[in-house]
Amino acid sequence: MKLQQLRYIVEVANHSLNVSATAESLFTSQPGISKQVRMLEDELGIQVFERSGKHLTQITPAGQDIIRIASEILGKVESIKAVASQHTHPDQGTLNISTTHTQARYALPDVIKGFIARYPKVSLHMHQGTPVQISESVAKGTSDFAIATEALHLYQDLIMLPCYHWNRCILVPREHPLAVISKPTIADIAKYPLVTYVFGFTGRSELDTAFSRAGYEPKVVFTATDADVIKTYVRLGVGIGVLASMAVDPAQDHDLVALDASHLFASSTTKIGFRKGTFLRSYMYDFMERFAPHLTRERVDRAITLKAPDEIDRLFEGIELPYR
Repeated sequence: MKLQQLRYIVEVANHSLNVSATAESLFTSQPGISKQVRMLEDELGIQVFERSGKHLTQITPAGQDIIRIASEILGKVESIKAVASQHTHPDQGTLNISTTHTQARYALPDVIKGFIARYPKVSLHMHQGTPVQISESVAKGTSDFAIATEALHLYQDLIMLPCYHWNRCILVPREHPLAVISKPTIADIAKYPLVTYVFGFTGRSELDTAFSRAGYEPKVVFTATDADVIKTYVRLGVGIGVLASMAVDPAQDHDLVALDASHLFASSTTKIGFRKGTFLRSYMYDFMERFAPHLTRERVDRAITLKAPDEIDRLFEGIELPYR
């Protein structure tokens, strides 16, 4: 059994059993991958994948367990490499972050600017995606950190640490009738078409919950994953915006009025997470503390020893998280 064979079966699973796409991503040949997978199966005496002709159709029950363990082994191999790098080149390496547009555009710029100034030899890469894409990227080891708010049930295999709370606002053009109402009600905003986030993004579920609780159905006419796109369509008069307060820039958005909606929608909590068993480089600890100052190395290490998400939540119960 070779590490290369384990890497092949994991990557084939990650590429939805598409051997051609797997070969392309690993810069190798399709026949080479197929041969190594067959050799591994022969050695183990079981099939990892079911086939129809030359095509892989699904992962066998035994294959599911083997691929899970293989992923853990490959993760440990990466941790061994990280330990060596930490001792030989502590300020060099890479850091891959997966997050949403709102976090990348409004919450992270100052953090990243300071981080790059402190670690010029660390190559930092930002990947934007949906909650599903973000969780899968970190679970597969493609990214080191996930920064997310919504769909946290997708991140059960990660250690998720609370960073900050945030609220929403109602965004309207200055001439809009709501612009003069300091504290709009659900009934007030239910009169108008809404422009907001795609469901599953940036607290969208809180909007639906609040409307349902008040007995109204939101008239969502346009959705996007990008707060700047939402603002563009508010300016066009397509509807009133419901988005994260942090996404409104008083200088750039001077033609719009942001109405506080913290009394209408429950606040949301953004978390940062990483795979269980990950060896955290010194600069990774530093990044987390820059993003959320209460995430000291001591607290992060304590969270790593806990088993369940609710235990981690209790660890931070006495800490007053900031609002953005």
